[in-house]
Amino acid sequence: MTIPVLEAIDVVKFLGTGAGRVEALKGVNLSLSGGELVLLMGPSGSGKTTLLSVLGCILSPTEGSVRVRGHDATGLPPEALSRLRRDHIGFVFQSYHLFPALTAIDNVWLALDVRRERSRRAIARARDALAIVGLSRKVNSFPLQLSSGEQQRVAIARAIVANPSIVLADEPTAALDSDNGYAIMSILAEIAKNLGRGVLVVTHDPRILPFANRIVRIEDGRIVDGQRSARTGSLLAG
Repeated sequence: MTIPVLEAIDVVKFLGTGAGRVEALKGVNLSLSGGELVLLMGPSGSGKTTLLSVLGCILSPTEGSVRVRGHDATGLPPEALSRLRRDHIGFVFQSYHLFPALTAIDNVWLALDVRRERSRRAIARARDALAIVGLSRKVNSFPLQLSSGEQQRVAIARAIVANPSIVLADEPTAALDSDNGYAIMSILAEIAKNLGRGVLVVTHDPRILPFANRIVRIEDGRIVDGQRSARTGSLLAG
């Protein structure tokens, strides 16, 4: 039996304190396997971003547990949790989060530098990651010299350069037109073909539904539906 690359098990998360305390996640169970691209969808306030933060080991669950490559992240001290994120998880954000004073290759290489990989091989890996996203000719360009779609490609290259088991993407197409959104999702779908890596995308964008292996819907902090997309069959998966 294949061990999921990422699991949420009976996850409950409270946010705030006192009278403003809110139960943002209510017993969430979710798994992500290598070789699949899963879309997490739901209305505003449904808990998508909170769940992504818990899955990415940025927030700790109030109850329940998160497993990364079979390792329980619950209760780990901050240093161990940081190491788990660094070794296994790549993040892609809606707003790219690129450093404007750094070139594309330096923005990508930075993800290796924080892992203390500073050799020529690290620069070669950054160059290879940019090639994967189709930016071989833009390695020395600064973010302001790149289109929005190209900036998001740099962000994806940065997320995958350390070969993570998990890529978590938060609304990666929200700021892009249809053509660029299609191109970004094509890249993420290709990345998800690696059987050792799973890709989870939080989105409101109905244009990208055809790229999913599975679509999971969340409402009011609960998973209400999870189904295979048309491209992989109709098997329901909670």
